[in-house]
Amino acid sequence: MNAQQPGQGGASVSPFADRREAGQELASRLRKYAGRDDSIVLALPRGGVPVAFEVAEALQAPLDVFIVRKLGVPGHEEYAMGAVAPGGVRVLSDEVVRMLRIPGSAIEAVTRAELRELERRERLYRGDLPPLDVHDRDVIVVDDGLATGWTMLAAVRALAQLGPARTIVAVPTGAAETCQSLRAEADEVVCATTPENFRAVGLWYDDFSQTSDDEVRDLLQRAREDREVAHHAPHA
Repeated sequence: MNAQQPGQGGASVSPFADRREAGQELASRLRKYAGRDDSIVLALPRGGVPVAFEVAEALQAPLDVFIVRKLGVPGHEEYAMGAVAPGGVRVLSDEVVRMLRIPGSAIEAVTRAELRELERRERLYRGDLPPLDVHDRDVIVVDDGLATGWTMLAAVRALAQLGPARTIVAVPTGAAETCQSLRAEADEVVCATTPENFRAVGLWYDDFSQTSDDEVRDLLQRAREDREVAHHAPHA
């Protein structure tokens, strides 16, 4: 397993203009997967979708979502204590749970709520379409950044149950220690930038406005249409 972490250092790392630019930069680090029949790109919604769209377009790979939900600390929902993913996967920070003395009943209540939201988003984003088959494929899992890494960790463990050939974690920016820790879970980790004093993903984007559900659906539809056009284009 290896991690690709260029762009380290504080002052030398400039924020991305937006998720589109970040996706284009990330795609440049993934060229070896371009034009291959066995590569697919999975985005973690919502913010990972605009990034992953650029990656999928550049690599000429199919795009789908892989829906994972953060488990927020009760009363402080932005602070992650873990995450849930399809297939019954849940990861928890024992340290956070112990430090904040979060009771098991509260953890279970948050888990149930987030699983309901996960199922709702599955229907909202994909409709009646089945998820892409990842078995024996090189799966590139994309988000807009890695802070604590709980959602990405849950995604990687859930995907492992589906039998991919390789799992590649790919983000435009991330905390160096988080990118490093995921090396034990994924076959490859590509963090395009790992700034010092990382603190939060949004600090490394000029425009970090929230991605809407409509934008997610639109980008998925555009990706499907582009793939259909490419599939029917005459080969030279």
